[in-house]
Parts: sequence; C-alpha cells; structure tokens
Amino acid sequence: VTLANPSTPERSVMRHSVLNSVLEIVAENSKHHARLEFFEVGHVYLPTSGLTGEAAILPEEKRRLVIAMTGPRSEMSWLPTDTELMDFFDLKGVVESLLDGLHLDEVAFKPAKHHTFYPGRVADLEIGGQSVGLLGQLHPYVVEAYDIQVEDDQPVLAADFDLDALLGQVPDLYAVGSVPRFPPVQQDIALVVDETVPADKIHQLIMQTGRPLLTGATLFDVFRGEQIGAGKKSLAFSLTFQSEETTLTDKVVAKQQQKIVKRLEHEIGAQLRG
Repeated sequence: VTLANPSTPERSVMRHSVLNSVLEIVAENSKHHARLEFFEVGHVYLPTSGLTGEAAILPEEKRRLVIAMTGPRSEMSWLPTDTELMDFFDLKGVVESLLDGLHLDEVAFKPAKHHTFYPGRVADLEIGGQSVGLLGQLHPYVVEAYDIQVEDDQPVLAADFDLDALLGQVPDLYAVGSVPRFPPVQQDIALVVDETVPADKIHQLIMQTGRPLLTGATLFDVFRGEQIGAGKKSLAFSLTFQSEETTLTDKVVAKQQQKIVKRLEHEIGAQLRG
C-alpha cells in the first residue's frame, strides 16, 4: 500500500514486516551498546487473497510481536573475562516465560527452515497444533545486510510471531494451583544422542516418563565436539522434581531419573554423558 504523503521516501509504503523495523533499531543501537534487548508490537499490511471487488483493494491488517536480543548474557559481571553470549536458548527462555504468563501449555518448538535464520538454529512455535511464528539465530547474511555491529561469532537472535494467532490460543479459564508446601529438587543430566534427534522429542519423553514428580525440564546447553564423536550432540537438561505430599529424598529422585534415562536409552539410543 503506497502512502500519498510519506514522511520520507524510505517510508512510502505501509510496512509488511515488524522484524525489519526492529532490526533497523538493533543495527543503530549496536554502534553504541554491546547488550541489546528489544521487543515491538505493531501492525503489518499484507495484500489480500481470494477477495474480489472493493474488498480486494484493502490490505489485510495483522498484529506482529517481534523480540530481538544480542550481546553478553550478563549485563554486569564482576568477572572481567565473563563474555558468555546470549544464544538460542536465552531467546527460547524469554518466549517460554511469555507463554507461561499467558497460561499456554500445549506448546511445541519444532525444527524449521527459513532463509532469515541460521540453519539448525531456528524453531517453529506451535500452540495447540497451530504455527504462530519463528524464533532463532539470524543468518550472518541478514546481520551483514542490516549492518548490525557485532563480532563474527556473536549470535543475533529474533522471534517473529503472529500476535493475534498467539492470543487466540489463550484460554478463557485456567486452573490456579496452591502454593507448594514441599521444596523442589533440581538435577541436571547430559545426554549424548544422534544429531538427527530433535531436542523437543527428548523433552517430551523426559516429561512423559517423569510425571507426576517431574514438574519441569529445561534444556540449557548443547555441545558438539570431538569428545562425543561425529554425528553426535550432547544436550543438558535441568530437571525439577517436586511432590505435593512429601519432601523428596535423594533415593526417590535418583529412581525417577534412572527411569527417564532408561526410556531414552531404549527409544532414541541416548547415552548418559559422564
């Protein structure tokens, strides 16, 4: 849609991408700051399809939610050598916090491909079986095209969602649980699997096997290297166990963890990394 009186020649058409606008902001701010976190909710205007007459003239208006992140994981650190950078899992954590706040639980992160994102570092977010958008690490060509000032190995992360589709999945009613009486127990496990095994499938198997004592499983690290062999990857999960009836003992937690590992070994050939 062309504007009759645009503010600048570059703004002569109504935008069809919020991500484009956010990346321009990231590029400008990257000249002055190392750590950046932005989000924007905005409208896009797309050509209509399947309509005739006057209805076909008007564009389709949609709301998008875009999140962008890059830079050090910690804004301030007492360690001068602490330069750990945000990666895909930091962005995924932000998205999961948003979904949790909206009481959305039928959520899946499916492997995806898109020219905007780095291969193997992009996921399709599905809620209730419906795709609502993508999240991942931007392809280096995109970072270069927008002139985002970062080091070659610094990930620039972005999520681009159809906000109306996302909010359309929010339940009208949801259950509120009581405050837990007994403390949670945290355990970490690292699993070596074939490169082709999706992390989401492993997460589903862990949760299915560990419930009801297992209340959460978070992927926090992915490692590839000579130590684990070609065609393999190591995935580290943080597991949270909690009972509504009693304080869990180490023996009970170890038994649950062993049950999880055995199922993963049997179904996907996973090996516990020492």
